[in-house]
Amino acid sequence: MPRNHCILSILLCVTAFAAHGWPRTVERTRALSNFSIPLLSAAPSLKDFEGMEPLTPLARSMFRTDAFVQRSPYEGAKASQRTEVYVGYTAQNLYVVFLCFDSDPSGIRAHLNRREDINSDDQAGFFLDSFLDRQHAYTFYVNPIGVQQDGTFSEGGEPDLSFDTLWNSEAHRTDRGYVAWFEIPFKSIRFPKAAAQRWGIFFERDIPRNNEAVFFPQISTRQQGLLTQEATMSGIESISPPRNLQFIPYGSFRAFRGLDERDPAAARFSSRTAEVRGGLDAKAVLRDSLVLDLTANPDFSQVESDEPQTTVNQRFEVFFPEKRPFFLENAGYFETPINTVFTRRILDPTFGLRLTGKMGPWAIGTLVTDDRSPGKSVTEADPLSGRRAYYGIVRVSRDLGQSARVGFIYTDRELETVADTACGVTRCLATFNRVGGFDFQFKPGKKWMMRGQALASSTRYSDGTREAGPTYELYAERRDTNADFNTLYQDTAPGFETLTGFFRRPDVRRWSNYGQYRLRPKNDKGLIWHGPSITTINLWDHSGLRIDYYANVNYKFMFKRQTSFGAFGNLGHERLRPSDYASLPANRDYGHHQRGFFFDVGYWDWLSVNAEAYWGTETNYEPRSGAPLTAKANTVEAGFTVRPKSGLTVQNTYLLSRLRDFQTNENIFNAHVIRSKWNYQFTPQLSLRLIGQYDALLGNPSLTALSNSKNVNADVLVTYLVHPGTAIYAGYNSNVSNIHPSLTNTDDGLLRTRNRFINDGRQVFVKVSYLFRY
Repeated sequence: MPRNHCILSILLCVTAFAAHGWPRTVERTRALSNFSIPLLSAAPSLKDFEGMEPLTPLARSMFRTDAFVQRSPYEGAKASQRTEVYVGYTAQNLYVVFLCFDSDPSGIRAHLNRREDINSDDQAGFFLDSFLDRQHAYTFYVNPIGVQQDGTFSEGGEPDLSFDTLWNSEAHRTDRGYVAWFEIPFKSIRFPKAAAQRWGIFFERDIPRNNEAVFFPQISTRQQGLLTQEATMSGIESISPPRNLQFIPYGSFRAFRGLDERDPAAARFSSRTAEVRGGLDAKAVLRDSLVLDLTANPDFSQVESDEPQTTVNQRFEVFFPEKRPFFLENAGYFETPINTVFTRRILDPTFGLRLTGKMGPWAIGTLVTDDRSPGKSVTEADPLSGRRAYYGIVRVSRDLGQSARVGFIYTDRELETVADTACGVTRCLATFNRVGGFDFQFKPGKKWMMRGQALASSTRYSDGTREAGPTYELYAERRDTNADFNTLYQDTAPGFETLTGFFRRPDVRRWSNYGQYRLRPKNDKGLIWHGPSITTINLWDHSGLRIDYYANVNYKFMFKRQTSFGAFGNLGHERLRPSDYASLPANRDYGHHQRGFFFDVGYWDWLSVNAEAYWGTETNYEPRSGAPLTAKANTVEAGFTVRPKSGLTVQNTYLLSRLRDFQTNENIFNAHVIRSKWNYQFTPQLSLRLIGQYDALLGNPSLTALSNSKNVNADVLVTYLVHPGTAIYAGYNSNVSNIHPSLTNTDDGLLRTRNRFINDGRQVFVKVSYLFRY
């Protein structure tokens, strides 16, 4: 259950109080917001900064600043540790050097992790807005021992770390702190064609033991956005916009055995002793700032595994984020307030074509791909066998000044099908689904942001019937140092549907509100802030019937050393209708309440622990017979990460979901997920990953229609990553479950045994790819 939530009346009070300002004053004003960097006679290196001093004339010629200001934990305060940044460029590269001084060098957190995995470490880096549109930026960060993290950022969102490009860095610890050196080839980024460049930039250093983030220039929490507060960097002249080509061919070998359940009445095992395939990813830069990406016969055998989630007793689809690099890169160009592009819908493409980039104030994203999965998910005798779905997506947005934009999106999914057929007992197949509409975002003041979207869909089904309808969303948000508030209104017609996006339910009007207020002690004894937060959610259908109400109140304490804890309570009502469950003779209201606690402890460098638990009531959506029933509920989500030595990270997760009969207290079901993920980084390039996971659903057959199931999965992956695009992967995956060896089908699925396990899926693979760059 969500935990950061509250009641509307309290929100209004919080907002009214927030309007009068906050007690903390800014101790340092924003320093230099515009600066120029010099053309260097040679490339600087860490030798120019030995002893954490600019020793050579080359180092001293670079632009320098140490005017860093805290964003957290104390807005506007002076940085607790001195940081110096030096910036310059040559004809080919941008250079940035951080000197990160520390009065307690032993407290610096740095681990030899996989690329990108540095969020719990000390780190230094910068956002680079090469089009100065204050809407999009590249991000480049390193930890104190040189592990890289790069990404892209769209204002209003989170950094997209799926972006990978070629750049060089070095970092090492000293007895005075650590130093970090960045070399960013101009060939690795996009920027306008102009004799003189003007780019947006801000620099950041994070000190996790203090929960401290410091910036130059000052990036205030009292103003909406990050890039709206960036500095303007000039001085770069006569550099050529990148015109490059990249090709990443790959070859792979796979052997596998798995359970084929396309025909539930005749499940069987299928296998291949050797499957060899090849493919190509290609990239070309067009018109200086547009990027054309092509993938042919992509292979996703090295994809990261999903983080565990509880999927038992859920009314609606559970969201799992995309993991595949081709679909992740530049995904921000397709983002809109309503999720209309969810690429996990595309399961098995043979080709993909994507064009993304900026042209002046215009941002463009297009994607065309096929998907073989509809035709592969059925038996060969099925009329759909061998047929494909095709996806086409166009997204265009235009910046209006530095704090507003408008956009348009159109998505189309076409299913290659036979002539009109009756739907039978299953839902009709959508032969096409088309969605289009407009969206906007603007900031009416420094602390406020508003966005909205209007879409309409048209869907045709395999029996010739059609559905259509609109959906609307309007969102407003106010942020400040001590208080946050947002409100959301959504209206979705009964006929709206998007098969390219993530969408849970039509025929809903939703109004939700969230607010949080933080009290900040004046002393500096470890407690950073504490305070309440509240959320309310109300849902109605289009007849005016309220179908859901939910409220959550929590109180949270935030301490230094990445430590927090709190408690919460939930109250709600859910109204189910005969249209939701045919077993209901009439509308029925289900009252729910929960209470619980949470904590997150990162006090030690080598250990972090987190947990959330609640108990109360929920709805049993899968009773053995009859309508859904209210049941007693317990839920636990817990994890801990251990780093016993340099290079080794062990992440452990436990999830428990339990329902009990309200009258007899008998177990309805217990669902357990236990997962342990081990990663050993031998060198920055070579790593070994081991994952073990146990899933069990133990149901009481007299109280639930859910069948008992047990699965044990083991995953091994060896990675040698020279740099993005050039890599060798070797992996093995095996799954055993309690499916009966006879593969007998029952009303609840395949027959299960009590404690006997068989291997129902295993795979071994090797993949090699190499980046050619021109």
